[in-house]
Amino acid sequence: MFFSFARFIVRCLVFIINGNPCYLHKERLPKGNYILVGPHRTWFDPIYFALAASPKKFSFMAKKELFQNPIIKWILDHANAFPVDRDNPGPSAIKTPVRILRKQDLSLILFPSGTRHSEELKGGAALISQLANVPIVPTVYQGPLSFKRLFSRKRVTIAFGEPIHIDRKRKLNDDYQKEIEQQMQTAFDALDFAVNPEFEYIDISKKKH
Repeated sequence: MFFSFARFIVRCLVFIINGNPCYLHKERLPKGNYILVGPHRTWFDPIYFALAASPKKFSFMAKKELFQNPIIKWILDHANAFPVDRDNPGPSAIKTPVRILRKQDLSLILFPSGTRHSEELKGGAALISQLANVPIVPTVYQGPLSFKRLFSRKRVTIAFGEPIHIDRKRKLNDDYQKEIEQQMQTAFDALDFAVNPEFEYIDISKKKH
């Protein structure tokens, strides 16, 4: 209930601030649970992912430090978030989302690079997908990269790719892991090109002021 109510409020705020976003290829979203994965380009792209895939509800990882504040913890708990120690993830970083995907009607939003300022794809998405037996859906965000720039009303576009199914019979060794990572990266590149052939992501945090 809280997730649906919060998403309605956020949808209204997004419309007021930025206008009507564009969501492409929603027909590619599978029935049942799945993992939305994408390059992490801004702190609010997971919000747009959740809006774009509505009415599906999602869980997501949040750094454990956020749960130390009781008010924020209450919000995160009711928004289906779970804590992760980014420095020392531990087994729960895999076990918790696998359990959620298996036992609840919740999909997962996950950024394989881990942070907004990393381009390295990590193996968590593939392992969670294989253990939970759910597909990975490549997703990209194109639009303003800071909250201030959202007010420019430059269009936000979210595009979904074809689901990637992880073979449960194959051992998820380094070679298979690299194969999956290449599939994800190829999907991200293809989606970006389809939305805007001239698109080039620039990490604004690294720009000199």
